Amino acid sequence: MSELAFRFAQVALPLVVLQETGSVAALGLVTGAAGLPVLTSPWWARSLRQRITSGRGLAAVQVGEAAPLAVVPLLAWLGGLNAVTLAAAGLALGVFQALAAPGLMALFADIGDRLGERGAVSLLTWQDGIRRGTMLVGPSLGGVAVMLGWLLPALWFEAFMLVVSALLALPVRPTEPADGAVEEIPSIRSALVGRPDVARGWLLRGTSCLTWFAFTLGMSVYGAQQDRAGVYFAAGMTAYGVGSLTGTLLVGRVVHRLAPMAVARLAWTVGGLAWIGMSLWTTPWGFALMGGIGGCFAVLGIGAVNRIIAAAGAGPVRRTLMSGQSVVINATSSAGMLLGAPLLAVAGVRPTLAAAGILTTVVALLGPMLRLRRWAAPEAVTWSAAVADPGGQLWSGRCPSRTAPASPGSA
Repeated sequence: MSELAFRFAQVALPLVVLQETGSVAALGLVTGAAGLPVLTSPWWARSLRQRITSGRGLAAVQVGEAAPLAVVPLLAWLGGLNAVTLAAAGLALGVFQALAAPGLMALFADIGDRLGERGAVSLLTWQDGIRRGTMLVGPSLGGVAVMLGWLLPALWFEAFMLVVSALLALPVRPTEPADGAVEEIPSIRSALVGRPDVARGWLLRGTSCLTWFAFTLGMSVYGAQQDRAGVYFAAGMTAYGVGSLTGTLLVGRVVHRLAPMAVARLAWTVGGLAWIGMSLWTTPWGFALMGGIGGCFAVLGIGAVNRIIAAAGAGPVRRTLMSGQSVVINATSSAGMLLGAPLLAVAGVRPTLAAAGILTTVVALLGPMLRLRRWAAPEAVTWSAAVADPGGQLWSGRCPSRTAPASPGSA
């Protein structure tokens, strides 16, 4: 429900702002203000993100998300949309989005731990699959609402869906230990100590987010240049969505049977090659085929990184790592979109796609080889015995002491 509301907002919110203000700068004000809290969340959200340990915490955040989405159409109806109110609404939306996305993922992982060894990764994979499914359905439904003239009602409906989502989350019981033990809240930097594979996974995923603009903006620009506006974008994005859903069905069969870093490495190597393939085969069918391949392998890479994070710890550590991943994704995506349009204008679509593919492939091949001594544990040794925590989760790999950890939280 919350993801579907977000897809509606992607269509309706920009149009409401443009319709009421007639200013592209005002639209940039909303999106820029919404992104600022996400990028600064490592500093202000360190304690708040640890409170989302149950359905009640998640519900409170989702109601907070609904408020600015409801305020914008109200202000438009009253004629009160201006730079100040738009910036305030964007900031409020960004604050709650910075808490909701990593909080939801961490809560899924905590619930998955109750289901067995593979539960956390399975739930995170299906949550990502449902999110990608809304990419196919949500924009179309939002577009129909706009065509029927239901622009402001669409925003009201988005807020309503978030409230319903919050109500659905309420029954989820807390995931903290029953003994009430208080754990130290780590910073993102300290949570990475002893977990260099998480940093390597973020490097690969961040690079793919940085080069994402070459696919999305590139298709739009190339379609316009060929006097077939929308055709390339529709073909590529539809195929990407279908490929993503296919990858969702394959994740469980792949990431639990192979080393997760090897899966991530393969996934974004193929993803980079798909970008290069688009630069060579610039037809709707070429974008569709390469987009489908890229979407399928992107999901495998994301599943592999999620498995690394799920096995890196639990409780506050995992919530902190989920928050750090959210910051990496948003920062690199924003940087790519900011730099992408000028780069496409100067270099052209095909060279930009090729360069983006080469960068993605090189980082995927060489990134996992980085030593990353800054986050390596000082006395790390490899331990081969499988260690079971009280919840039944199996852990193995590198630990920061010369003996195997007693629990995943100490790893």
